[in-house]
Amino acid sequence: MFSIILLCVFFAFMIGVGVWGMRRTSSLNDFFLGGRSIGPWVSAVAYGTTYFSAVLFIGFAGKLGWAYGLDALWIAGGNAVFGSLAAWLVLGRRTRRMTKNLDVMTMPEFLQERYDGKYLKIISALIIFVFLIPYSASVFKGLGYLFEANFHISYDTALLIMIGITGLYLVLGGYFAIAFTDFIQGIIMVGGSILMVCLLVQKGGGLTEVLATIPVRHALHVPAAKQPGTLLLCALVFMTSFGVWGLPQMVQKFYAIKNESLITKAALATCLFALIIGFAAYFTGSMTHLFYDAPPMTSSGAPDFDRLIPDMLKTYLPEALMAVILVLVLSASMSTLSSLVLVSASAVAIDLYKGHINPGVSSRKSVALIRILSALFIVFSFVIARYDFDIIITLMSLSWGAVAGAFMAPYIYGLFWKGATKAAVKAGMAVGLGTNIVLFFVLGPAKSPIAASAAMILPFAVIPLVSLFTRPPRQDIIAQAFGRNATGRAL
Repeated sequence: MFSIILLCVFFAFMIGVGVWGMRRTSSLNDFFLGGRSIGPWVSAVAYGTTYFSAVLFIGFAGKLGWAYGLDALWIAGGNAVFGSLAAWLVLGRRTRRMTKNLDVMTMPEFLQERYDGKYLKIISALIIFVFLIPYSASVFKGLGYLFEANFHISYDTALLIMIGITGLYLVLGGYFAIAFTDFIQGIIMVGGSILMVCLLVQKGGGLTEVLATIPVRHALHVPAAKQPGTLLLCALVFMTSFGVWGLPQMVQKFYAIKNESLITKAALATCLFALIIGFAAYFTGSMTHLFYDAPPMTSSGAPDFDRLIPDMLKTYLPEALMAVILVLVLSASMSTLSSLVLVSASAVAIDLYKGHINPGVSSRKSVALIRILSALFIVFSFVIARYDFDIIITLMSLSWGAVAGAFMAPYIYGLFWKGATKAAVKAGMAVGLGTNIVLFFVLGPAKSPIAASAAMILPFAVIPLVSLFTRPPRQDIIAQAFGRNATGRAL
């Protein structure tokens, strides 16, 4: 009963913030970027809550905590230092300044204006649409299973509740609603994560006992011959830490912060948030060795890692705290979902329709269109989550590496190097996307982090090489992008 009451209060609050955000939204810039007026603490938590979702808390942390034991904490450290702190410090200031100089709001718009490439926007928008919508569906699936297990309602009903609430607050309030609900959700996530770890450690006999026991039981449960290799662990750290440097839904947070002087504060706050949440998730995953001798099995006899952490929490946590944990996971997931849907809708409304089909469309009509598309994409995600199409499952597995592989190098070179050419960027995007897809099928889904890491790295070699032999960029575009420093000192 407490869980249902807490959930109803949470949903009512979310809808209320959506209505509040709608009153503050009058232009496309307001809806997509919050008018570039978001403060450092809200921006930091919005970044963090978009970073972590049900995919982390339900499946990822359970599977990797079981496979690697305490070594899974290397991933949490990498996410905090490289995926959060370094991302803000290295990319934040230049992204905020350059996107304002070029008057752009999305990753596809940035690539088109920065490299003077008419079709870069279309190609980029299609990549976002194809790979991020299935990714959002995977988040819906994780939430659906969690609610089915804990509230004893059908999977379909759980999905319908999720799309209804996410759709309402996103379609009504846009980025204002996302950012400020993220802030409240982030507070819930931090408090719930700390309580969860403390109680589980207590159940395990105290911190000293837990830290001593996990390696011993991990070695018994996963013999050395069956443990994943160090290369795969390094690839996981790299993919999950640096991959966010090229994901549109993460980069958007740099565009929207109020001013550059707040970036250092946002960087430190995001790092602390990621350290707490990442540590809590992966440490909880490693603690499954204390309470289980083997993971649960599916009907086909395969390990069901998605059930490992939910079953453990349901068994060992009191009902009141379990309700808080449910809201924690829901908070993380709805934040990720809303950012994914908003970026996907913008790819069509801003990058395709406004950018190519009807450039003269009014701001009011553009806001209406992106609201409609957000609702449609949420429904589309529900359909994907409800029916396990083979091609969609493959796209889900490919999504992170495909998007980061295509965008990371063009985006970073665009911020820091004036010599990158349009032809080189197209080649880099093709190599990144192609490498991820080919290696995914050659190595297999279990080694997809290696494929994704290679896809992110190779374009950094391809772009400067191709730039040596292709037409240099126009100097007027370089001057506009880099501002007054185009022919002098760097930004």
